[in-house]
Amino acid sequence: MIKTAIVGGTGYTGVELLRLLATHPEVELTAITSRSEAGMAVADMFPNLRGHVDLEFVEPAGAGLGQCDLVFFATPNGVAMQQVPALLEAGVRVIDLAADFRLRDAAEWAQWYGQPHACPELLEQAVYGLPEVNREHIATASLVANPGCYPTAVQLGFLPLVENGLVDVSHLIADAKSGVSGAGRKASVANLLGEAGENFKAYAVSGHRHLPEIRQGLQQTTDAKLGLTFVPHLTPMIRGIHATLYATLNETAGDLQALYEARYRNEPFVDILPAGSHPETRSVRGANSCRIALHRPQGGDTLVVLSVIDNLVKGAAGQAVQNMNVMFGLDETAGLDGIALLP
Repeated sequence: MIKTAIVGGTGYTGVELLRLLATHPEVELTAITSRSEAGMAVADMFPNLRGHVDLEFVEPAGAGLGQCDLVFFATPNGVAMQQVPALLEAGVRVIDLAADFRLRDAAEWAQWYGQPHACPELLEQAVYGLPEVNREHIATASLVANPGCYPTAVQLGFLPLVENGLVDVSHLIADAKSGVSGAGRKASVANLLGEAGENFKAYAVSGHRHLPEIRQGLQQTTDAKLGLTFVPHLTPMIRGIHATLYATLNETAGDLQALYEARYRNEPFVDILPAGSHPETRSVRGANSCRIALHRPQGGDTLVVLSVIDNLVKGAAGQAVQNMNVMFGLDETAGLDGIALLP
């Protein structure tokens, strides 16, 4: 059994991680930390876990993190980088669900996250945890940077095109929509039902923190200079991301449906739908799946890729469990074979 702890178990990604790990056949949950809720039973805060998680929240100092095989960080940006060096020194493997180790350039990280990086020497060591790209490196990694939710949907949608040089990579467009759980569990007026309900808006158009992450991931698959316009939107739903991606095809595009089907044929969590389909966010709610469909309107030179995920599962906790499975040589689908919830 993998002795596992979660640092920061009170947010939406934390409780989703708990939900998935509680029934994982190879995991022993040893601790869930929270300074503010120390001493409270986890099931008192999250009643869906009653009968499945019998632990109490504990202070990080008393969690015995150094005796674990693996520690997940489901904390705000800037927390993991303070604690990870000591854990790695103790031989503990780490998966960070926040952004502390996603970018390789410390100066760029500081620019987007508003603080200097505490351990820039680890940025090159960290493996970016998109299994569909980095599976072999994840398998031997001590530190995995779990991708963001928008970057997962966007990269999986664009990758086959960029990898094969089939589009003008200088003018990629990602128009993405997310449910309000993507903003986290903290109190915020903008996320109140009376503010977000029956409303739809773009935000961070001038620059979102996930932009450099998406750009970095796609740029690694092409020698051409990549240009990306990324516009996120907030939708009045709880879970889900729908990314509508636009790319201008070159003359060598060929059979794109066959290309996508071949690229993801052996990927257990990427589903290429029949040509002309319209994937829905509800089709992946609660599941670790990315569903993708291709459209070429009027047979023109613009390809439209539709990519949907559950932002809390394939976009966060589910992908973290998928990475854990790869790191410890388990079946990659272990603990992740749940079917999406309908209605």
